[in-house]
Amino acid sequence: MTGSVYVTTSIPYVNARPHIGFALELVQADVIARYHRLLNITTRFQTGTDENAFKNVLSARDLGITVQELVDRNSILFRQLAEVLNISYDTFVRTTSIEHQQAVHKFWRQLKKDDLYIKRYRGLYCTGCEDFYLPRDLINGLCPDHTTRPAEVEEENLFFRLSDYQVQIYNLLYSGQIKVIPESAKKEVLSFVSGGLQDISISRPQERSKGWGIQVPDDPSQVVYVWIDALINYISGLGYGTNSDWNTFWKSETLKIHVIGKNVWKFHAVYWSALLLSAGLPLPNEIVVHGFLTENGQKISKSRGSTYDPFDMTKDYGVDAVRYYLLRGVSSFGDSDFSTQRLVALYNADLANGLGNLVNRLTTLAHKVGYGRYNYSFIPDAPEGYHESLRDYEFDNSLKSLWAIVTRLNQDIDKKRPWETLRKGDAALLKSQLTEWFSELWRVGYWLVPFLPSTNEKVLDIISSGPITTQPPMFPRINSPPRVSS
Repeated sequence: MTGSVYVTTSIPYVNARPHIGFALELVQADVIARYHRLLNITTRFQTGTDENAFKNVLSARDLGITVQELVDRNSILFRQLAEVLNISYDTFVRTTSIEHQQAVHKFWRQLKKDDLYIKRYRGLYCTGCEDFYLPRDLINGLCPDHTTRPAEVEEENLFFRLSDYQVQIYNLLYSGQIKVIPESAKKEVLSFVSGGLQDISISRPQERSKGWGIQVPDDPSQVVYVWIDALINYISGLGYGTNSDWNTFWKSETLKIHVIGKNVWKFHAVYWSALLLSAGLPLPNEIVVHGFLTENGQKISKSRGSTYDPFDMTKDYGVDAVRYYLLRGVSSFGDSDFSTQRLVALYNADLANGLGNLVNRLTTLAHKVGYGRYNYSFIPDAPEGYHESLRDYEFDNSLKSLWAIVTRLNQDIDKKRPWETLRKGDAALLKSQLTEWFSELWRVGYWLVPFLPSTNEKVLDIISSGPITTQPPMFPRINSPPRVSS
């Protein structure tokens, strides 16, 4: 692979604290970025917060604070979550920044003039989604995501001629020039587009927005629709609107990957693509759509609340334990119920009894026989299926290929019974066996870095710092009942 890679998450609303659902997206995107860096590909990774939503106005009013105070306070929490989860982002975008506002204004002015017009409109509006719905899109009259009844709104807005881009968008998606992953998501998007694209409102009245949001250029009566504003973060974070360096990563030679949830593909695959075409800018290459984390079968969301606080999860079980569960115990694309019981079971089976036990056994043997240190001077081959799975964003299968080595090594130790070799005093044979096993452990540790960077560092430090000595348990077993966060 040549060129560069640009990885982004969607940017979440900040009307409340972050929940474990967004942690899934952060970790998935982080694996993609770290993997490409491991391949020595120039990579940029961006995340951030979406702060211009009207729901922030409502939340701030309920709390008795200003909207700016609300978004400042909660944006910090999202940044802290990224740091707690060891997310290797390069840029953290806030859509209330002056730089982002300048980018939105520049982008707006770059749209084809014929693509914009003013229209009086009446529709069903869900504040939770910050989106208008057609009656056919509702389930029993309710928003399919928030299960609330949208309000009927009538107002005069600026519209974008999305309908003019229907054929072009369909062909881009169908041909894979804009690749939607997985295939089931691609079919859903194509079905939506083939059903007919309608022009979309891309502004909101300043009055209804209570003055919160980015003003439409040259029209103080309107603010930019929050979803249009939010999508522009993918280039504003690169410097679009403030410097000329932004196209270092937003160009045709860069593999541009959006990692998003399944409830926002319409905005990314359809709206964003059409807006970029209108502005004459390059398109994203891949849109990776993950499923929801659920709790008792319902999507975990800020509006519904959650008993699983990601900060508590990392304190209780460790950062890499949480990362491992989100990557191995959760479907890459489908919905998955989050469960501390399953997290603990997977932790004990794979981390404590698997990798942790393997490291403990090998270091104990190395210490007893006076092995010294393991000298590695090569990049090991990845296990079969590792690259293929990661390129398809099947994180669970890629980890499975690494843990197949862990399992095989533990079985090989059981079979060869090196403690008997030690008892017989055959140090040369045992050291030879240990070199083989450490070579495979180095292989696991090297390719583990995208998934569990802290564990990777521990493994490599243990085997390369001589002499190798017996180590305390890397992953102590968890036997107590899991705590439920509040």
